[in-house]
Amino acid sequence: MTVELSVLLLLLAIIIILRFVSWFGLKGLNRLAGSSATAVRQIRAREGVAGLSLRFKQAYPKTFRVVKARLTPHHFSGLPLTLMLIAALYIAALFGGLIEELLEAEELVLLDEWLNQQLTVLRTEQLITAFSWLTDLGGSPVLVAVAIVTTGLLWAHRRTSLIAPLWLTIIGSQITTYVGKYVLARPRPEVVTDIVEVTHSFPSGHSTSAMAVYGFLAYIIARDLDTRRRRFEVVYWAAVLICLVGFSRMLLGVHYASDVAAGFLVGIFWLLLGVAIAEHSPTQPG
Repeated sequence: MTVELSVLLLLLAIIIILRFVSWFGLKGLNRLAGSSATAVRQIRAREGVAGLSLRFKQAYPKTFRVVKARLTPHHFSGLPLTLMLIAALYIAALFGGLIEELLEAEELVLLDEWLNQQLTVLRTEQLITAFSWLTDLGGSPVLVAVAIVTTGLLWAHRRTSLIAPLWLTIIGSQITTYVGKYVLARPRPEVVTDIVEVTHSFPSGHSTSAMAVYGFLAYIIARDLDTRRRRFEVVYWAAVLICLVGFSRMLLGVHYASDVAAGFLVGIFWLLLGVAIAEHSPTQPG
């Protein structure tokens, strides 16, 4: 068995195993969430807790309304939006921490160099050709085409409330990426393939763009599906595509692992912001 076939079979096996693990993990989380919601309702029904809530409401009516609105699970503008904003802030903090590590810690640089060296064995002619095709799916020509076609379809189906969040996600992620590239000016790995890039290395623009565009496209498709299983499939396989684009940048030797990780963080931040705005906007008639 050739190295190329072994790598592809191993990659396929990992993707399939993760798919089943993710699905069963999601079902477990749903059961846990249901049990937690029941426990919360039982606690709130207790006389002492109910009395405390009433006293707080009477003493601080405005604060009570704000807290209640932020924590209600029945509307997107309540608990779901609150959790998304917290997640977005956490991701922004992780991105900042990654930049700090890049500037001040040698361990991250050494880890990047080590991982880049380990991928040398995979840089055969056939795998470079295959992953060059994959990396093109995260390039500007393909993603701009996907975004334009998506915009046209949204307009044709009168779902125009999703167009502005889509482009906010794309443009915001691109601006953040290129600011990072030219402020930090991190050199790319030494050229080991025929693929040459002219911009700086950190963060990975392909990873950012793939996360922003394919992530928002998965959201658009999944939000109208009628079962959890179908929504999971859309999101999971979109995540697989995004991860493959990021891995292709590492295998082709044009980015370090931390570049790809930072690109994903930037893309997720703007994706969460775009989804939050889309869900908070009034729904257009179908």
